[in-house]
Amino acid sequence: MMMKIRSYLTQRRLFLFLLTLTTGWIVLALIAPLLAPHDPLATNFAKVLQPSSPEYPLGTDQLGRCVLSRLLYGARTSLLLTFMMIGIVFSLGVAVGVVAGFLRGLVDTVLMRLCDTLMAFPGLIFAIAVVGMLGPGLFNTVVALSVVWWAKYARMARSLVISLQQKEFVTAAAFSGARKIQIISRTILPNMLPPLIVMAMMDVGGMMLSISGLSFLGLGAQPPDPEWGAMLNEGRRYLQTAPWLLIYPGLAIFSTVIIFNLLGDSLRDVLDPTKNTA
Repeated sequence: MMMKIRSYLTQRRLFLFLLTLTTGWIVLALIAPLLAPHDPLATNFAKVLQPSSPEYPLGTDQLGRCVLSRLLYGARTSLLLTFMMIGIVFSLGVAVGVVAGFLRGLVDTVLMRLCDTLMAFPGLIFAIAVVGMLGPGLFNTVVALSVVWWAKYARMARSLVISLQQKEFVTAAAFSGARKIQIISRTILPNMLPPLIVMAMMDVGGMMLSISGLSFLGLGAQPPDPEWGAMLNEGRRYLQTAPWLLIYPGLAIFSTVIIFNLLGDSLRDVLDPTKNTA
């Protein structure tokens, strides 16, 4: 028993530490205008490709723009787009999954076949095709990736609804005279949200990589907007002469993805009822 308690407390400490790191990134993104030493869009051709200096802590790019300022503003773009996409796919997927799992029959069959069709295509390839039809841009990138990602949430939500319908507390709620909408909102949804939240948290890193990947290919953020994937694309031509143009955006993407992946894994351990000894 004591070993289980210690293990649970250790998991909580790790979760709080990772949550602090995540909050730190979000705060940095929100207060970017206060921290950025220069205008991220301001060019200065007299200071092109300068290394780190007191005036430009992370150097300048090929147009003389401050790399640190662009990284901070790029965090706002990358994180905002990622959380926007999480909100879209989570809401749409859960709504479709609940409808399919609760109504069953023809509705369930049609919705799940649609999910199967979307999940049959490689996600990034399908998103590239959608962006190709809609045109490059951040909004179209979010739309394209949302079209791909919501299906897995619908599948998961449907499975949870079907599993929870067989539980005694749901049956008791039905026998007590509760309406279907009350059973869904008060009984099923609260019990199915934890695993879906963990799934969403663990998808943050993958979604950020997808957004950065499309921007790297020139289909997402368009110049001169600061975005980490677009900064990698702009800096790849200067790998030998100005490697910091690739190193700093790459480290930003890497660290953020790792932190969110670890946070999702830690959240899953904390929410696991078999490890909760309370």
